Amino acid sequence: MIMKDFMNDLRERGRQFMEGRYGADHVSNFIIVAAFIFIIISMFVKNDYVKLIFSALAVGMLIFSFIRMFSKNQYKRYEENEKYLKLHNAVKDLFHLKAREAKQKKQENDSGYKLFKCPGCSVKIRVPKGKGRVEIVCPKCHAKFIRKT
Repeated sequence: MIMKDFMNDLRERGRQFMEGRYGADHVSNFIIVAAFIFIIISMFVKNDYVKLIFSALAVGMLIFSFIRMFSKNQYKRYEENEKYLKLHNAVKDLFHLKAREAKQKKQENDSGYKLFKCPGCSVKIRVPKGKGRVEIVCPKCHAKFIRKT
């Protein structure tokens, strides 16, 4: 019971400390992840000066992130987070657009073909549509099977 009371007391003190402070948001999470990536990079770098630079950047980013989280200027932190989310969504939409365009282009290229799965090795084989009943030879296992296109 002593440990449970201690943990509850610690949790309550933490809650009181964070009262009126901004806390973690998307920007803080991004900065922390980037800092850990810098730490990992610094572990693999051979040059001591470069290692020092990456480590110093990581520590600076972690300190900056914690300063943001403990800040009482909630309006300013909220504005920063909104700008970050706007940029993040724009980049995300750009990648989704590129992926959608690539998928659409692939569908346009595949529109005159029908896909069959080889009964021997389960490889997908592309066969032209409208050829009637054709004998298909698997390019991988050389199994032969007949299908209608």
